[in-house]
Formats: sequence, C-alpha cells, structure tokens
Amino acid sequence: MKKYIFLLDAIKLLAMLASGKRVQGVIFIDQNTGRLTFKPYYSRSLHGENDVLVKALEHGWVKESPKRIKVYDSLPKKVGTVRMMSILDREMKEVKETLIDRELIELV
Repeated sequence: MKKYIFLLDAIKLLAMLASGKRVQGVIFIDQNTGRLTFKPYYSRSLHGENDVLVKALEHGWVKESPKRIKVYDSLPKKVGTVRMMSILDREMKEVKETLIDRELIELV
C-alpha cells in the first residue's frame, strides 16, 4: 500500500537529508486537508547561534552574539553572601574593563 506524505518546508528538509543528517519530526493527519503530513523539528543548533567568547571569567564568561553581549556568572553558595557580593562586584568590574578595551581596540 502506498501512502503519500506532505512535507512541510520540503526544500530545507531535503537539503538536510541530502547532507546526511537525520531529521526528527512528527507525522500527523492534517485536519484541514486530510493529508498525511510530516512536520520536522528544527533543533536549536540549526539556527546558527554565533556566540563568540570575549573573555573567560573566574566563575563565568562574557560572550558576544550578533545582537547582544551576554554575561554569565555562577558562584557556589558555600562562599556566603558577603563574599559572593564582592566576587560579583569584582567580576562585573572586569567585564566593564573588557568591554571598554574592546571598544578602544575597534576604534584604532
């Protein structure tokens, strides 16, 4: 028995299959058309997130994406609140200095 499957976003889907990648998705019967339909799942990695590491910090990092500057800091709870606040202040100062240095280098 032959079944025809309607492919959503067929060109992108076939390009992925031609490059040797597997495509996960869901097959369902469309309520409007009554046709068997395959809808691919596009994982996060396919969207081309281009984050570039600007600076590695002691407890995190600073990254640049096409639209944003991202700062991540993760501290252990066992250091205590007072010490945690001083670490955060110190690392934010380092982040600010890094961004200023980056701007100065771009201007030259």
